[in-house]
Amino acid sequence: MLSLLPLMQSAEAHQLRPAIVNLEFTQNGSVKVHIQTNLESLIAGINSNHDDTDDSPQAERYNQLRALSSKQLSSEFELVAEATISQFNLAFDSIKSDLSFVKLGIPETGNLNKSRLSDLYLLALIPPAKQQTDQSVNQYVTWQYPQNFGNNIAHFFYDKTPLEKTSHWLTKGATSPKFELNTAYVAKPFSQVAIEYTILGFEHIVPKGTDHILFVLGLFLLSVRLRPLLLQVTAFTLAHSITLGLTIYGAISLSPSVIEPLIALSIVAVGVENVFVKELKTRRVVIVFLFGLLHGMGFAGVLSGLGLPESDFLTALIFFNLGVEAGQLAVIATAFLLVFWLLKNPQRYRQWVVIPTSILISLIGILWTYERVFL
Repeated sequence: MLSLLPLMQSAEAHQLRPAIVNLEFTQNGSVKVHIQTNLESLIAGINSNHDDTDDSPQAERYNQLRALSSKQLSSEFELVAEATISQFNLAFDSIKSDLSFVKLGIPETGNLNKSRLSDLYLLALIPPAKQQTDQSVNQYVTWQYPQNFGNNIAHFFYDKTPLEKTSHWLTKGATSPKFELNTAYVAKPFSQVAIEYTILGFEHIVPKGTDHILFVLGLFLLSVRLRPLLLQVTAFTLAHSITLGLTIYGAISLSPSVIEPLIALSIVAVGVENVFVKELKTRRVVIVFLFGLLHGMGFAGVLSGLGLPESDFLTALIFFNLGVEAGQLAVIATAFLLVFWLLKNPQRYRQWVVIPTSILISLIGILWTYERVFL
């Protein structure tokens, strides 16, 4: 019995196992493709006609690759990565999708009597659904693993229900049966993404963004003249646009437990300054810009919670920001309509509107700061 052990180990080293392919469909409009495979055989090009790698004309090349370190094998794969990935066929409604390389996981060499399984991670974007009149057409997905890479087992599943998989054993380069894509996972047309995220941005100001509403009102109340308002709003818009984009793209990060109290304090500061300052100073524009950076990170937190579709990431980001701007303008327009009849009398406007409203704004900001720090 013991005499059979070397033969068993040798068989384990040279037997070509099927690749395991996981196709995870995500609600942000992408497909994560994870292929667990014998990377050496894939690079060498040992096809499904050879159950034993020693029977293949590429056996010598395969054995050389098996002896390489993970770093060396990764370098070997880089030489053929583009050509290899182009042979995988992920198709939506029979139209091949572009797969992009994400990363590679290769174990160290270890026991040469056992074949090494590596992890190849790819990503594809779900194309927008075709439309027929008012109805979206159901989308179908198929997967094909090239015959020269061996057999594979393909698992189709959604990110929300990873345990509910549709699996297929695919041999000799066969294409999988059609997998109907849930409409919740189908990428949306440009116009739909633009409209939805504009509305989401607007709603984050009106009616949901009470802290941002109070801050914008604080900017409005400083002066009855248009120029000071434009300078402040421009500084605020530029600042929050910068940090919204940088935070969403992961370039900067700050905990909400820090951001939210600071946003509340920005409301306090603007309200207090309105009580003691009558004209716009350069210092005020700088302060508004700095506070705008904080508000942008707050917007990013909301947008991250909503989720951005990878297939229309930039579109969603831009139109969410436009929705925010529309919300701010709506606040300013409403405030103007409520007090325009007093603007001809600056002194009365300041006594009746600016000072009491600014004090109220500051008191609310103080309350929110306390709640966000201690409660």
